[in-house]
Amino acid sequence: MSGNAIGYARVSTRGQSLDSQVDALVAAGAVRVFQEYASGATQARARWKECLDYLQPGNVLLVADLTRLGRSTADLADIVTVLGQRGIGFRSLAEPWLDTTSAHGKLIFDMFASLAEYERSRLSERTKAGLTAAKARGRLGGRPRVITAGKMETALQLRKEGKTLKETAERISVSVSSLTRALSATAAAGSATSRSRAAPKVSSRSSF
Repeated sequence: MSGNAIGYARVSTRGQSLDSQVDALVAAGAVRVFQEYASGATQARARWKECLDYLQPGNVLLVADLTRLGRSTADLADIVTVLGQRGIGFRSLAEPWLDTTSAHGKLIFDMFASLAEYERSRLSERTKAGLTAAKARGRLGGRPRVITAGKMETALQLRKEGKTLKETAERISVSVSSLTRALSATAAAGSATSRSRAAPKVSSRSSF
């Protein structure tokens, strides 16, 4: 490879060594290797961003294996697709079938990208199916409520007895902030109900 290969090496912590990755990338022709200490789940990877900025059309990005670059099949496919759109090739040393600098490698990548799209579609379908099933059972998506109706009833009674917010929160095992928000919401709902009941009724009959 004639001086156009750029390497990217990553390990999760500084307690791990990058040496084996760097040595393999240099041996494969990398003229520069960006070295990163960051979790694969970390989106804000500073050295990876520097690597992307450094890459130019005609360059080939080398990684020791696919797990060094992306967090999932879909993530990897997106990254390699963007590189291709910029005129940048991609090679994984541990997965020689994924080499977008060759016609065979491009064909394999197209299949790889199709699988990634299928993975995304299936995930979306499962999510929608789960939400539909939950709605049919009377539940909505999102985080479960911290304060149940039973806890709220206990909290209101404790407040009537003169307990402080902190004491009440400790008794029902919630944070003071959660309790405060719940009490405010309950008070607002009660106020709205009272106003509704106090509103004068307008007769629908017309008198002549």
